[in-house]
Amino acid sequence: MTTTPSTASSAAVPSPAGPGRAGPAAAPPPASGVRPYESYVYAYPHKTAYRALPDRPELARVWAGRAKDALSLYLHIPFCEVRCGFCNLFTRIGAPDGLTGAYLDALERQARTVREALGADGGPVRFAAAAFGGGTPTFLTAAELSRLCDIAEHTAGADLRAVPLSVEASPSTATADRLAVLAERGTTRLSLGVQSFVDSEVRSAARPQRRADVEAALGRIRAAALPVLNIDLIYGIDGQTGATWSRSLAAALAWRPEELYLYPLYVRPLTGLGRRGEASGPLAEAAWDAQRLRLYRQGRDTLLSAGYEQVSMRMFRRPGAPTAVPADHSCQTDGMVGLGCGARSYTPALHYSFDYAVDMRQIRAIVDDYVARPGRDFARAEYGRRMDDGEARRRHLLQSLLQAEGMAVADYRARFGTGPFEDFPVELRRFAEAGWLAEGGPGEARLRLTPEGLAHSDAVGPALFSSAVRSAMAGYARK
Repeated sequence: MTTTPSTASSAAVPSPAGPGRAGPAAAPPPASGVRPYESYVYAYPHKTAYRALPDRPELARVWAGRAKDALSLYLHIPFCEVRCGFCNLFTRIGAPDGLTGAYLDALERQARTVREALGADGGPVRFAAAAFGGGTPTFLTAAELSRLCDIAEHTAGADLRAVPLSVEASPSTATADRLAVLAERGTTRLSLGVQSFVDSEVRSAARPQRRADVEAALGRIRAAALPVLNIDLIYGIDGQTGATWSRSLAAALAWRPEELYLYPLYVRPLTGLGRRGEASGPLAEAAWDAQRLRLYRQGRDTLLSAGYEQVSMRMFRRPGAPTAVPADHSCQTDGMVGLGCGARSYTPALHYSFDYAVDMRQIRAIVDDYVARPGRDFARAEYGRRMDDGEARRRHLLQSLLQAEGMAVADYRARFGTGPFEDFPVELRRFAEAGWLAEGGPGEARLRLTPEGLAHSDAVGPALFSSAVRSAMAGYARK
């Protein structure tokens, strides 16, 4: 699991936590005893709420009048050397000879078609940030990574050396030649999926990795002098204790990363851990929730004591470190152009992507279909969800409230003409009653979560889903 600010497309899919649990479900409203790990909300609505769009709207119409905005560009590479036991990202294991080249050919065709659609109204196309995610973008060879950058720059139109560029990597693929390409092409942030520095824990999470290899990769990354290093760690792994968690935290801090992400482990259907069929039940889930909360607080306190600032439940940043995206840019508000068969795109009125799956056979079929498409087949949106004013309000509140700095009420009112307590009185009152809101009244200038509210972010987010989105997610035919 690696992270890309703004896009977050490679992060985990929301579904109920706990061994053996199946399928996404509507989250209960916050109340005493609510489970703290309902789902990880990194984007709203989630892809499982997307459906085939009967009219398949032309992208030129979808993006009309928006191309001159400061957009975010995301390129998705759906390949990994292995699939970790907890992973349900849209990625396939390995690639037959010629597939990565054919995929880049298709990506270039799509980029050309989308660029034409963005410029259809004659306005300039301007990107404020770019990211490569997956999968593992560094699965590509150094030469293929260089071509990926060419597609982003020369075909899609992003000036990679002038805007923040974030790239995801794994320890085994963070090789010197690949890192040299990324550094030369303007990469400002590299996110490395480490998850644990304890070899027995990564084996428990079905991730083939040795600490010695991780340390070697981190040394190569620091030698490449990329401005921002992010390290991902996971808590809640079977067999993990406070002592072993301290070892991973100390090992990560020894590299003084500019960013650290602390993720709670989720076990989801169709993943390696999900197929193990571990025993489950209310007592087992309650014990696991308590363990994860305990380890979260330990990790949070350790990083705060080390001088890091908490940006969200998961993200911590070293003071003075450069940020990966402009402070005033949000891909879901300002718009994101996604390229690749696992990427999603956002406009104010429509979120869209290609079909989504977790099962490896289905993923291979979707990738093969993408590779075979001619350029004209990329001119329309096929799967997605239309966004009305009510969903836009929910998205704005979710995006803001789950950040440690919270949401300026005046910004919300300026955008929508009403205040959050007028639009979400029941939900916000329940958050306040649970002790999760630092500012609990409609007259407050900024709406923020308390430290305990941040700890329960994975319950706060799902509680703000609309009934329509919950119903669509629950009705998704998981593949």
